[in-house]
Amino acid sequence: MSIERYIVSGELEPVSHYCHVVKAGGFVWLSGMVGMKADGTIPEGTIEQFEIALKTIDTCLREAGGKPNQIVKVQIFMTDISERSSINPIRIEYFGDHKPASTLVEVSALVDPRMRVEIEAVAYIDDK
Repeated sequence: MSIERYIVSGELEPVSHYCHVVKAGGFVWLSGMVGMKADGTIPEGTIEQFEIALKTIDTCLREAGGKPNQIVKVQIFMTDISERSSINPIRIEYFGDHKPASTLVEVSALVDPRMRVEIEAVAYIDDK
């Protein structure tokens, strides 16, 4: 089994020693994506940050040959869980009828104090 690692052009450069995506066999692991644009700007609102993070997840997943309906697990980290209901419509629109296994937790902070949300995901792409 080969392992492929992707740094996706046009996306925020990793701030540490990691890559955006790792693909091994039929599995794709997507690193935690945050609500920061590639130019380094961070919108103030949770909804806007969530939209950016989910768009980055989608871009990186597609770079590895995957699609949203192949995401089997999503993990969402929020600094204020009371805002959960504000991101649900975006999740529903993105995943549609495909409902991945999911974890959503409140955390005390993310890597930048302006950040409110981070998303990571695992997809399964059947190569057959």
